[in-house]
Amino acid sequence: MANSNTLPKHRLPAAERKALRIASVKNDIPKLDRLIHERIRLGIVSALAANDSLTFNDLKKLLNTTDGNLSMHARKLEEAEYIVCSKSFEGRVPKTEYRLAPAGRKALERYLDHMQALIEAMREK
Repeated sequence: MANSNTLPKHRLPAAERKALRIASVKNDIPKLDRLIHERIRLGIVSALAANDSLTFNDLKKLLNTTDGNLSMHARKLEEAEYIVCSKSFEGRVPKTEYRLAPAGRKALERYLDHMQALIEAMREK
């Protein structure tokens, strides 16, 4: 019988394939995007991925957070160029609106792929 080191991955015994997948996921953990892993920031990015744009007040209600908390997290996402903020006035009332930037969409897709790999690895456990 051939040594498992010489077999292609798809021909390895199931237990060894599983161990390789888990090791691969463990090696990828440092690659997890810590910027969007935080609950509020993940909520912002996810909400904007599902909508063309949302106002500050829409996000605040949706995420059930305070003005200061939302402002701080949105600023971090803006600095990373994951979201775009535009400010305008409706009459005399200021309006802040957010959109997901292409870099933010890519970051969310990578994050979701990583989470999916973790879920699959743990379900095979």
